[in-house]
Amino acid sequence: MALAMVFLMGVANFAMHRAVLDSGHPILGQIGWLYRSLGGRFSLAVEFALLVGTMLLIASGGEWWAWGYGLYTAMNALSAWLILSGKL
Repeated sequence: MALAMVFLMGVANFAMHRAVLDSGHPILGQIGWLYRSLGGRFSLAVEFALLVGTMLLIASGGEWWAWGYGLYTAMNALSAWLILSGKL
């Protein structure tokens, strides 16, 4: 069950990440090479590595990693909301 939940959170993280990248917000210029590398796709690769790593840890018995990924997803959601709503 934890694996499925993390997968769904990963889909949400990718959607939020892509929306922020597509927003063209000025804050993206401040993160430098991570954003400019491969047109922002490098940061999506990092997002993918986090998802796969968490899923592998959960599959090997560390279901508590799902809580950490849930916290990461909550922080992403807050950040995306602040950026996309213009509050940041």
